Amino acid sequence: MIFTHRRGGLDLGTVRSLIVQQQPHESQSSQRPVAALHALPRVVRRIKRAATLVTAVLALLLLVVPTTVGRVSLVASSYLCTGYASCQAAGYGNGGYRQASSTSYWRMYTGHNCTNYVAYRLIQSGMPNVRPWDGSGNASNWGVAMASITDQTPTVGSIAWYRSNAKPAGASGHVAVVEQVVSDTEIIVSEDYWGGDFHWRRATKSAGGGWPSGFIHFNDRVVEPTTAPAIVGSPMVGAPLEVAAGAWTPTPTSVTVRWLADGAAIPGATAATYVPTPDVKGKTLTAEVTAELSGYTPGRAVLSTAPVAPGTLQPTELPTIQGVAEVGQTLTLTTSSWAPQPAKVKTQWYADGVALPGATGASLVLSRVHIDRRISARTTAAASGYRKTTSTAPETTPVLAKPVVITSPSRVQGTPLVGRRIAVQVGSVRPTAASATYAWLRDGRPISKATHPTYTVRKGDIGHALSVQITLSRRHYRSTTESVAVAPVTTLPVIKVRPDATRRRVAVDVRVRAPGASRPDGAMTISVGGRSVEAQVVKGRARAVIRDVRPGMKPVVVRYAGTDVVRPAVVRSRVRVPSRR
Repeated sequence: MIFTHRRGGLDLGTVRSLIVQQQPHESQSSQRPVAALHALPRVVRRIKRAATLVTAVLALLLLVVPTTVGRVSLVASSYLCTGYASCQAAGYGNGGYRQASSTSYWRMYTGHNCTNYVAYRLIQSGMPNVRPWDGSGNASNWGVAMASITDQTPTVGSIAWYRSNAKPAGASGHVAVVEQVVSDTEIIVSEDYWGGDFHWRRATKSAGGGWPSGFIHFNDRVVEPTTAPAIVGSPMVGAPLEVAAGAWTPTPTSVTVRWLADGAAIPGATAATYVPTPDVKGKTLTAEVTAELSGYTPGRAVLSTAPVAPGTLQPTELPTIQGVAEVGQTLTLTTSSWAPQPAKVKTQWYADGVALPGATGASLVLSRVHIDRRISARTTAAASGYRKTTSTAPETTPVLAKPVVITSPSRVQGTPLVGRRIAVQVGSVRPTAASATYAWLRDGRPISKATHPTYTVRKGDIGHALSVQITLSRRHYRSTTESVAVAPVTTLPVIKVRPDATRRRVAVDVRVRAPGASRPDGAMTISVGGRSVEAQVVKGRARAVIRDVRPGMKPVVVRYAGTDVVRPAVVRSRVRVPSRR
């Protein structure tokens, strides 16, 4: 019988069987005297049996008692930490095994023992404290006994398994817990050694060894939520629902959603967002959320809603009433828009909020019964799975009779000279009791505070077009507006004449001014004693000299031709021409 000192996992049952195999069998006691010659061989056999038992016990002690033999060679492996305390201080935990190591799990030897440590970790992850196979519990047998769940794919939470003498294992094999999968060729494990110590170790896949013989997937780690997923929104036909994925640890690479109605999968509903359709009204919706990460068991959550309520049709464009609110006119209701589009839309017309009997079409002809009443219309939309929804068009102004009719036009009386008053005389209208309001305009724009039937022409009106706007109104009638133009505004000039006479010669200086046109130009004729000359007014001034004028008192006549804004004028004066001395 040969025992190895190389480290590995020991099964308590295996050691016990070795001890049982070495126990001597009791022989039956003898009843007859035995000769000394015959007794000698029997003594020799007992001595041999005792020697064999001693040898077995010594071997067992060498196997069971932890040794300080040098560590195994970790080819292509590297320690991250050694010992419970040192590893814990460096952030590498043991899952509480340090305190629990004195207890046997899965019938394994306690203390520093790879199989007891791994069994403890699996029990902590949810497995029962019952070895899931019959037979040897040595580490070398784990992958053989659990071949159905053993492969070459490392995943977090799986068990790294080493066959007998597969480095760093001894003859009894070795098992460790995969803590992290760095890549397909690099992993980090935590482990405990029989006769050794607790470690965290990095192993890489290379020809030098150190890579596990396989990976046993007892109870791999699961992606778990740290913030639970939730359904956002109200379960209502046509109203979007969305699954807030929440937060998971470790972070998954994908989160998928599947929607169900009363437990039956909804075809095509596999996105995070789902809009309930009419066929699921009244049903309870369920969202199955699956978070996946390579190397982890997918995390799952099932979310439910209240029964789906009927939806609400949303108006995207309100109806409007087009047409003139006047007796004899036709009002038309524009088409409403909805989301989604309803199956049926009904219309009802109202006058002052009271439904008009039979007025359910797209248009309404106004009659005298509608006078002074405000007209509105309401559309009601209906669709399967949705509540009936109404949309109301804004009401009109009060319905009027026909407009005020002008039978004879209005006119402006007076000459539009600066400083003078002009007045508007309203023409004939029907009905005759219509009232008038006024607005005087300059170049089409209202003149401030000019709202009376009379208007005093201002300097600022020169060169602009004046008009007056008359609005004729009467209750129940549509107002009529009339616009009357005013003749071009002009101004009267002020002419000053200063004649100066010498012998047979008269010089006449003329100055022309006008309100609103202080220095006008224009043509002028100057006459003295029957002799005339033409002069030109430039910037309000003109000068003329008349010669060969006989002595005596002579009349002076100045005729100003005017401009487009300054009216013509004639001014008379006298001058004495001295006689010859």
